[in-house]
Amino acid sequence: MMGTGRGPGVAVDASVAHNARVWNHWLGGGDNYAVDREMGDHVAGMFPVIRDVARADREFLGRAVRYLAGEAGIRQFLDIGTGLPTAENTHEVAQQVEPAARIVYVDNDPLVLAHARALLTSAREGTTAYVAADAHDPEAILLGAKRTLDFEEPVAVMMLGILNFVLDTDDARRVVRRLMDAVPPGSYLALTHPTTELGGEGNVAAMRFWNAKATPPITARGRAEVEGFFDDLALLPPGLVSCTRWHPPPGRTDDSPEVPQFGAVARKVR
Repeated sequence: MMGTGRGPGVAVDASVAHNARVWNHWLGGGDNYAVDREMGDHVAGMFPVIRDVARADREFLGRAVRYLAGEAGIRQFLDIGTGLPTAENTHEVAQQVEPAARIVYVDNDPLVLAHARALLTSAREGTTAYVAADAHDPEAILLGAKRTLDFEEPVAVMMLGILNFVLDTDDARRVVRRLMDAVPPGSYLALTHPTTELGGEGNVAAMRFWNAKATPPITARGRAEVEGFFDDLALLPPGLVSCTRWHPPPGRTDDSPEVPQFGAVARKVR
C-alpha cells in the first residue's frame, strides 16, 4: 500500500481515550488501550445504544460502497475519517465489486496510520493510499488525494461519522462544500452523523462526559443541520434517514429499528 502525507513520527498518547480506538472497542476490535476500553464502557453505560450505532454505521458503509461501486459505477473513493481497520473496509468492499477501484483513506491519528500501513492493502488491479490530514483542512486532503485520484473523473467522498468532530456547523459546511467543489458532476457524497433525534436524547449527557474526558470533542446535529451538508446535491432515495434504514440488506425492511445516526448518499449533478 502507498502511504502519503505527514504523521509517521507523531507519538500515540495512550493516556487519553481517543475516538478511533474507542470506536474500535465498540466494534469488538483489539486495537485499543485500557483507557479506551474504560471510556467506551462508561459511555455505553450512559448511552447503551452506542454499540448499535457503531455497528449500524459500519454496515451502512458496506451498503453505500457496494451501491456506489456497483449500480453507480464509481471507481474512486475518498474516505475521510478512516478509523482503525476492521472487516469490510472501504477498499475491500469496493474492490470486491471493481478490482481496479482506487481508494484514498484520510485520518490524522498516528495509531490509525500505523495500522493502515500494515493492513490496508489493495487488490493488484487497484490502488489504496493513505493521507495523514485533519478533517478541518480540506486543502491538505485534496492535495494528498490528487496524488492517487483523478479529479476529472467522478469520486465518492465518504464522510462517515467525521463531521461531528468539526464543532462549528458553518465550518463543517465549508469543509463539505470545498471537497464537493473539487470533484466533477457525477460524484457522490456519503455521510453519517450522530443526532439527539431518532431516540438519541440520552446521548446529550454521554457526549458531555466524553468532551470532558476524551478526545477529540464531539457534537450531535439535528435533521435540518445535517440536511444542510447536502445543499446543491441530489439526495438518493430514501433521503436522510437513520442509517439502518438506508438501502437495508436482503432480509430486512425499511422499517428496521432506528439508531440515532443519520445516513444519506447524494449525487453531484452540476
